[in-house]
Amino acid sequence: MDSRIRQCANDQWRGFMVNVCVSGLGVVAPNGSSLDDFWASLVTATSAFSPARSVLPSRILAAELGIDALKDVPIARPLMCDRSALIAIAAASRALDDARLTPGSYDPTRVAVVIGNGAGGQTTTEQQYQLLYRQGHGRISPLAVPKIMGSSTASWVSIAFGLQGPAFVLSSACASGTHAIGVAAQLVQSGVVDVAVTGGVEACLTVGTLRAWEAMGILATDTCRPFARGRAGLVLAEGAGLIVLESEAHARARKAPMRARYAGYGSSADAGDLTKPSADGMARAMRAALAASQLLPREIDYVNAHGTGTKTNDRVETEALHAVFGRETVPLVSSTKSVTGHALGAAGGLEAVASVLTLQHHLVPPTANFDEADPECALDCVPNIARPHAVRAVMSNSFAFGGLNASVVFVEAR
Repeated sequence: MDSRIRQCANDQWRGFMVNVCVSGLGVVAPNGSSLDDFWASLVTATSAFSPARSVLPSRILAAELGIDALKDVPIARPLMCDRSALIAIAAASRALDDARLTPGSYDPTRVAVVIGNGAGGQTTTEQQYQLLYRQGHGRISPLAVPKIMGSSTASWVSIAFGLQGPAFVLSSACASGTHAIGVAAQLVQSGVVDVAVTGGVEACLTVGTLRAWEAMGILATDTCRPFARGRAGLVLAEGAGLIVLESEAHARARKAPMRARYAGYGSSADAGDLTKPSADGMARAMRAALAASQLLPREIDYVNAHGTGTKTNDRVETEALHAVFGRETVPLVSSTKSVTGHALGAAGGLEAVASVLTLQHHLVPPTANFDEADPECALDCVPNIARPHAVRAVMSNSFAFGGLNASVVFVEAR
């Protein structure tokens, strides 16, 4: 298709799209399960890492939820839920409360649930395999299949709150949460639904999963320090970050809070190596998000980077940022994984919440544990201390194994 015809078609399509706002935020995270606690730990660079409870004795670090994080989850049959579903319900409850979405203020048939999840019901899988192989039980629980299936997180959120619109899970490894947000936003933009509960959820801190990641040789043994010279790997985490996306007209009609505006989303596939990242693929996702947002690179004030803390990812992501924004004009960058850990499919959701809070507070959360600048990662990555900054537009990046890339842009609510 001729580029002028394509641009004309895109302009016509934009003319039919509705504006989308972020009206609610909800987190269940190792560094805090209220928005205040979550944000306070980010801006004070207080990492949530400790030796993994499930692997003892072990040097494996993990970012695990506090013991009270899942207290009073609003579900009638919690024993039917995998840990990932309980985390999803808890985060959705907080996001819906924050958005003031009370029964009667919306049509439940026009509320979507689109959740990113990378690993499915890992807790149930491991429990049942232990019964079968280690303890010699001859039977598996009849609840095993509905608890293990990756789609259960969306199903349980739908059930818990009576949400009857489209409900499904997207799985694209570490990009799952950001892909989910982008697709959910498209449902709202196109008028299919009025509201979407979206983001990412993960409960992956089982012995088997931790040992599998340990075998790859990319887990940190001291701490996670993205983009720093001394970085030595990532720290796995569990949790959820969910947001409520809503058409601005619907939000205004019910006098809802508007924390930010959704601006655009882009995605790409490297079509190359399964585990080796590509700067070109990352850059194409970022450029697509900018194009969808109708923003110039210079209009982005802050990038919440994928920033895993591995040698390769951080170097390649730096290369991609240089390609998109210009080596000398990359906006402020930080990796909140240095505090939250890497929650795989939930990472994009947690980082979307962090990005919206950054817009609201005009304060850039730092990259924690930063020891020394690395010439291969030539960025202003806001080391160790939060920085006041006039933040009007934020990009959040997620780049996954399999060469699956996603970027989303939020701007100030006006």
